Amino acid sequence: MINGVHHVALSTGDLDRLVAFYTEHLGFEVVMDTAWSDRPAIDDILGLKGTAARQKMLRAGNAYVEVFEFSAPEPEPGDPKRPVCNHGYTHFCLDVTDIDAEYERLSAAGMTFHCPPAPSNRMGSGKLRATYGRDPDGNVIELQEVLDPSIPFSLQQLGVGPGADPGNRTIRTDPEETEQHDG
Repeated sequence: MINGVHHVALSTGDLDRLVAFYTEHLGFEVVMDTAWSDRPAIDDILGLKGTAARQKMLRAGNAYVEVFEFSAPEPEPGDPKRPVCNHGYTHFCLDVTDIDAEYERLSAAGMTFHCPPAPSNRMGSGKLRATYGRDPDGNVIELQEVLDPSIPFSLQQLGVGPGADPGNRTIRTDPEETEQHDG
């Protein structure tokens, strides 16, 4: 049985810098800080030989982000401007309130955005606003503000977020009740 998404993982060349960005500017907290080397079981899981890395697990609300800095094998740097249409990880989304304030705050903190948050009338249903930005390593982060908590993928439907009913954990699967996610 799948319970839900637990975490997204990122690999970086500068663990301290990336974790500082996520904790200081995105509100995550470090809940685990570890390192390893010469661990054949981890090598097997990762499908690599001779791995060594520092690792931190970060938490914000209902989600975790795991961040690795490998020292072995020698990693290749990622393309910080990799187009989101390329195969593989495209983005993860942070649910926010007051997307305009978050856009301004994170822009001032050095996050680069593809565009300012779109007005709700440009987002199809008019029930959300969103934009994509990049962390210091170029990983894409979506900021999304749900304007109508009744949409099936709002955090309120999971019983979390402002105005949520923790007893309401209904997952809607009726296509009549499902709207296309714009972000």
